[in-house]
Order: sequence, then C-alpha cells, then structure tokens
Amino acid sequence: MASDGIACRILIQNEQLEQVDTFPYLGSVITEDGECTTEFRTRLNRGHAIVASLQKLRKSHSIPISTKIRLMKTLVWPVTMYGCESWTLRKNEETCLYAFEMKKLRKILRVSWTAKKTNELVLNKAGVKRELLDTVKARKYGHTIRKQGSCLEKEIVQGTMPGARRRGRPRMAWKDNITTWTGLFVEESIRMTEDRDKWRKYVNGVVNPRIDDG
Repeated sequence: MASDGIACRILIQNEQLEQVDTFPYLGSVITEDGECTTEFRTRLNRGHAIVASLQKLRKSHSIPISTKIRLMKTLVWPVTMYGCESWTLRKNEETCLYAFEMKKLRKILRVSWTAKKTNELVLNKAGVKRELLDTVKARKYGHTIRKQGSCLEKEIVQGTMPGARRRGRPRMAWKDNITTWTGLFVEESIRMTEDRDKWRKYVNGVVNPRIDDG
C-alpha cells in the first residue's frame, strides 16, 4: 500500500509483495487514503447480510416483536458497529445509520415504505427509540483518550503525529466528531475523560438529552 502516493517496495525471500489499495486487517478494511468510508459501507453490508440470514425468525408469527428487536440488537448491531471507535462520521454516515436502523425496524414490524407511515409512528409501535447512532457515539468517547502513558493511538487522535498535512481544505478528523457532539474543546474532553464516572455521566447526557417540559 502506498503512503502519500509514494509506492513502497517490500521483499520477502526475494519476492516482492503485491501493491494494493485496500486490505482487511483484524476484520476492518484499511484503505490507502486512510478514510473510513469503505469500512463503514462494508459494516452496513454485513449488517444487511445478518438480517437476511435471520429472515425466517423475522417473519415468524410465533415470536413476539419485542424478542425480534432484542435479537436484532444482539446479533445485528455488534456486526454493524464493529470497529466504530475509529470511525469519523460525517452527516451522510449519520443519516445512513438512521436509515439502516429504521429499515430493519420496518422489516420486523412489516411496515412498507409505501405505507406512508412516519418513522415516529414506527418507533412508537415498536416501543423503542433510535439508538444505533447514540451507541456508536458512546463507544467513541474516552475509549482511547483514557489510556495512560505513551500511546500511539492517543498521539494520532490528538493530532500530535509528526509531519505536515497536504494542501487544501483539511479533512474532517476523528476528534472533530467529539467536539461537535459534546460541545467541548479537545483539551476539555481530554481532562474530563480522566474521571471515568464524570465522563460517563456527561456522555449519557449527550446521547440521551433531556427534553424540558417547559
């Protein structure tokens, strides 16, 4: 795989390794540009595949809807969210997660998109709320920043790696999600993660905001 467009040449027992643009590593897809778009789409596709394999259970009339939803959260969500701690989510990816979740709920409830039923009605009928994106957010917070001592992951997240970025508009970074979702500057979030209980309460308030009655 090339780095900054510069091809590398690696020999093992006098045989040169093939130059590739992507490769799987520990279940995730690593790409040449360092983006997580391909990995994100791969995760959604694998989530779709798990749902398809559970078609008989989903269509069974002897299994309560609540049980079907629990099965979805237990069997489908973990596959879909695998490695989400490293994702950088843009608005488009957030929208895709919302659509993915609602599509699966509609399948369980047998509510067609042509039935003109709003997402709110579907959620009320299922007795749940949207939580897939909130779960992804919660898993990103503090997972790496709390590590103590010298840590490559912390250096990458905090942007302390040596070198300079390319010219042009800077790409959205992993830590930009944290700043946008929490409303905290990076330095503030780093300090807060040192207190696990305080950070957990703050995160819970972000992903489950209270609605004032007034």
